[in-house]
Amino acid sequence: MNCPRLFRHLAIAMIPVALSLGLPAVLAQTPPATPPGATTPATPAPPAAPTPPGTATPATPTPPPAEVQTPANPTAEAPKPPATAPVQTADPFGEEFTLTPKTVLTIRNNATWDTAFETLINSFKSLAAVLDKQGVKAAGNMMIVYTSTDDTGFAFLAEVPVDQELKDLPKTMSMGKSPEGKALKFVHRGSYDNMDNTYEAITNHLDDKKLEAKDTFIEEYMTDPLKTEEDNLVINVYVPLK
Repeated sequence: MNCPRLFRHLAIAMIPVALSLGLPAVLAQTPPATPPGATTPATPAPPAAPTPPGTATPATPTPPPAEVQTPANPTAEAPKPPATAPVQTADPFGEEFTLTPKTVLTIRNNATWDTAFETLINSFKSLAAVLDKQGVKAAGNMMIVYTSTDDTGFAFLAEVPVDQELKDLPKTMSMGKSPEGKALKFVHRGSYDNMDNTYEAITNHLDDKKLEAKDTFIEEYMTDPLKTEEDNLVINVYVPLK
């Protein structure tokens, strides 16, 4: 706040009050000036009250000493900052990868685009049922190998790695080897319905790098597709190169 300006406004506001009281009255209340050379008598101080006999004079309290702060030890080790959580890095996209062949139990099937994921799941269930019947455990993650596509749907192989040859298989199933060779690795997270976005990004990556892919794609399901919610799927997509 500007104090001089406030004081000036208050002084101006007091002028009408002085005029209403009358200048003579104001002057009459003004004490006469002391003539030059005259000394104004000092007002005697009142005598101090006597202290009753036998009453001790209270001592003036002494202020407590200021608190002394001990200087910090310069040789003491400074406190360590709290540990920060590790930063999660992004999934690799277009990482060079070498596929090694595995012994797999395979079923061949076809699907339309409208029922794609449902057909894949049914194929995985068929493979799992055969393994359970023969008492054999899977030796790796379930895979899909796309062999051909068109406007209406696609043909594929559903595969599951095993560590032994299986016999007495249904007519739709056979033993085989998974793809091998150099490929690029991409990672998809989430619903199968969003795979189109992942494959579009893969196509753009191949165009930018001027790379030519073979007519097949491999999906490795890192999460069990029979037990995992579709929105939580993690799928590695391998693109073999020519």
